[in-house]
Amino acid sequence: MQGLFGNGTALNEKVLDLLWARQSLTMNNIANVDTPGFKSQYLTFEEELGARIRQAAAGRQPAGKVARSIEGTQGTLRITRQESSRLDGNNVDMDQEQVELVRTAYEYQYMVNSISNELKRLQNAAASF
Repeated sequence: MQGLFGNGTALNEKVLDLLWARQSLTMNNIANVDTPGFKSQYLTFEEELGARIRQAAAGRQPAGKVARSIEGTQGTLRITRQESSRLDGNNVDMDQEQVELVRTAYEYQYMVNSISNELKRLQNAAASF
């Protein structure tokens, strides 16, 4: 999508993919709340994505590589190693997981709205021709 829509849409698409993966991990944590020994997992990507964009913006990469930098961003799977207060060793905190579920859902909706607004702007620009 780089040609017509630019890096903004590529960035939005990548963030949507990573948020979807984060949401899936959160739902997996919730599904395993009663699994003995299960350790909660989460996904981080913001720091890596930000560093890649800053590096591309600083000119350390040839022109046209920004989209590849965005596309190459991968989330980092983290496992929560905190001590469990439960005897079965499971450390899933349902309150925390539910907050994360809602937070990620709001972030996802924000990104969907961002793409929708961008497409509306393109449609309005094309209609003026």
